Amino acid sequence: MTVTLDRPDAAPSAGASGRSRVVAFWVVAVAVPLVFLGLFFAWPVVEMIAKGFVVDGHLDLGGFADVFSRPRTWRIIGLTLAQASLGTLLSVALGVPGAYVLYRHTFRGRTLLRAFVTVPFVLPTVVVGVAFRSLLVSGGPLGFLQLDGTFAAIVAALVFFNYAVVVRAVGGLWERLDPRAEQAARALGASPWRAFRTVTLPALTPAIASAASLTFLYCATAFGTVLVLGGLQFGTIETEIWVQTTQFLDLRAAAVLSVVQLVVVAGALAVAARARSTRERALALTLPDASVRPLRLRRPAGMPAGDGHALTLVATTVTAVVVLLLALPLVNLVVRSLRTDAGWGLDHYTALGTTGGALTVTVWQATLNSLRVALDATVIALVVGGLVALVVSRRPRRAIGRRAVVGLDALFMLPLGVSAVTVGFGFLLSMHHPFGLPVDLRTSPVLVPIAQAVVAVPLVVRTVLPVLRAIDPRLREAAATLGAAPGRVLRTVDLSIATRSLGLAVGFAFAASLGEFGATSFLARPDRPTLPVVIFRLIGRPGPESYGMALAASVVLALLTAGIVALCERLRAPGAGGEW
Repeated sequence: MTVTLDRPDAAPSAGASGRSRVVAFWVVAVAVPLVFLGLFFAWPVVEMIAKGFVVDGHLDLGGFADVFSRPRTWRIIGLTLAQASLGTLLSVALGVPGAYVLYRHTFRGRTLLRAFVTVPFVLPTVVVGVAFRSLLVSGGPLGFLQLDGTFAAIVAALVFFNYAVVVRAVGGLWERLDPRAEQAARALGASPWRAFRTVTLPALTPAIASAASLTFLYCATAFGTVLVLGGLQFGTIETEIWVQTTQFLDLRAAAVLSVVQLVVVAGALAVAARARSTRERALALTLPDASVRPLRLRRPAGMPAGDGHALTLVATTVTAVVVLLLALPLVNLVVRSLRTDAGWGLDHYTALGTTGGALTVTVWQATLNSLRVALDATVIALVVGGLVALVVSRRPRRAIGRRAVVGLDALFMLPLGVSAVTVGFGFLLSMHHPFGLPVDLRTSPVLVPIAQAVVAVPLVVRTVLPVLRAIDPRLREAAATLGAAPGRVLRTVDLSIATRSLGLAVGFAFAASLGEFGATSFLARPDRPTLPVVIFRLIGRPGPESYGMALAASVVLALLTAGIVALCERLRAPGAGGEW
């Protein structure tokens, strides 16, 4: 009798407790990213911009008229938009066939090839510029093209840098698409091209739009690559902010240009969000092993001509050509690092264990520091970015909820479009005794991984979000109907399906942190520099020995990145509910 009387009272209590935990979880999932973004992005950026617009305690917006009256400003804006648009179009056009070959087919060496195409993305932009410059100068392997110092060279370097963004972002979703929908279209008489255009391409549109928005932002905010290849002749908003801040100390002009850059970024985000929202829907997903098939370059005997083999052959050819072009700067980098005054040797690599000149630590010490910082940044980015992706992947029934989700998604893309100079300099301005605390965070090593995490969070969101949004809501409803609590539904449905994309996000975040240079150059202490900062210092030192050490250190960074990405690929083995 006692048990019978107690149970009705206990059930409502347990249900209320469960609902309270669910509400608390979603409050935390929204609050943690917002607090992180507010403290470590919005505040430093506002502090930096305020220095340019506040004069003697009063708001002064006269800088807009001054800056926009300069013909150079309009030329810089036009060049920024032109290079970003062309770089994005070419990256998407070449990256989608690459995603098809590398993620929809299996072949020997696929894991290594995936890691290889990621290496350009994580190289410091200054190193990418130097590698391309060494190819295009007179006497270089491609000097006969006479592209040194041209706009075409800059666009080619941007495609080289961003190709992996499209391949990995689109491929991460493509390998999980259930092939039965396309097979059904083929069975009904659709040609391979029509089946791809009407079935597969619409399903991939959200991932393509996400990759395109990322690529546009990276192209529009490219710094080192443009500075090395184009100089001031082909300056962009990013390089102009650096010039105004570091050379002319004109914070008002830098603040105006930072606002212009934010407007460009907001416009790109709005277009990308519109493209994604019009095509997003629940998709039939499957394990990668069930959707990929062996890559065959020759049509087996008896196979009909309309079986899609031609599309595969074209995609494979395009991918092979692109991989060769990607290899050219990297191979040239290795060759130049082995060339010494006395011929060929490992002299530059031996010198990496020494200090001298502008260096206070060895390259190997800087490498260990980079690994520690990147690991901390990756953990932070996964927590913050994972929460953002989880919240933004929801589909609220109310219009105000849908608008809030769209706004949060766009908000966390802003760090990609704000000048690294603005963020780094903003940290120096805002982290001196923050909130009146008796501590100067500018000298703390904590700021470096936080700054790198700010850059990596959008990568995590854009990588995980398409997969989470493609989950059929009926899976969650079925799990709840079978008695699973909300937390268990989250673990067994969302996290289970998103596990593989989380592994992809780890590789992206870690690689981006290893190669981050802009904000880190302002925050890294002389006794704790990262590897990209050391490479930049070596490039700036006169003499062939320093330049040779810079090339050797760049090769070390490239090999380290390739090894880490390859390890992430190896760890993603089939398992219950997902893959690593």
